[in-house]
Amino acid sequence: MLKEDLTSGWDSPVPQRKIAAGQHSELHPVSELPHPIIAKATESFGPDAAHDNYVGPIASATQLRLLEIKQSQWRGGVWQDTKTGVRWLVVAGLAKGDHQDRDDFYQRVQRANEAGDLKGWLPTDDDRRLLKQETAARIRTEWELNVQRQVRDALRAVQHGGTHTMTIDHPLSAEGPIARVDLSVAAVRDGDYQADEIDLDIAANSQFAGSNLAWHLTTRILISISPPEQSWDRYKDTYSNIGEVGAWAARVAELDNFVDSQTLAESVSGSTSHYSHRKHLAGSTVEGKAVRALCGAFFVPTQDHEALPECPTCSQRFEELPG
Repeated sequence: MLKEDLTSGWDSPVPQRKIAAGQHSELHPVSELPHPIIAKATESFGPDAAHDNYVGPIASATQLRLLEIKQSQWRGGVWQDTKTGVRWLVVAGLAKGDHQDRDDFYQRVQRANEAGDLKGWLPTDDDRRLLKQETAARIRTEWELNVQRQVRDALRAVQHGGTHTMTIDHPLSAEGPIARVDLSVAAVRDGDYQADEIDLDIAANSQFAGSNLAWHLTTRILISISPPEQSWDRYKDTYSNIGEVGAWAARVAELDNFVDSQTLAESVSGSTSHYSHRKHLAGSTVEGKAVRALCGAFFVPTQDHEALPECPTCSQRFEELPG
């Protein structure tokens, strides 16, 4: 449908190029693609069918019940899968020539109905697979947004000192909690040393310990509190960081903006390259997990190390290693 029906009307040329190239997996999420009839379909159908807003069934589609939507000159036919309840935009086109033009949307639907071709518009296995991927991505994003909100609330509670405990649930609520997180801030005022030190203890439940999900949780929490990838120290499941006086209060204000706009904070790449064991680097680069450098810094090896200056502490300790 995307390639055959939506040959014009795009608000951006990028999706059309990807469709022409067959790069459908890069179009996530399809429901947010910048085309007026897709936007209308998304707006017209939601989780509660009682609030669906469409014109009515397309009269000429007698072999397949299609619900009509309109947006300016664009028309669309939406089919509902009675087994899953999912509504699919399966055909779209322009209303032309007072419905007498051969390329008119209604004329096309009528011809397909008379030829018995309407069922050829139904979702393919690839369409359903793409929907599953989008659903998983949506659940993951909603979960990360919720984790970010919990971190914001916890950091607000301890920004000037204290400890707050969070229980983080699985992205699928039926799976229950996956970890307990203790967040502590200590306001240190010792002569010239003025800092707000933060400790984060992440205790994953046994069935999730060491899993990719537990690691994604860890990175989301760390990014929410302090985005620089190389700013955290780690000892087992405890992560430590040092902020200037008032740094965590300022971060709460930043997180307020992220939470209100429903966007995720992003990590900030490191500024130096570090030394670590080759074996650790290989697996961690593939899995996106962090390693400890010779200097003690904790980082995820994702950048081109040759493009960054060497960490002087790592370099010194490497030279001190026995040959």
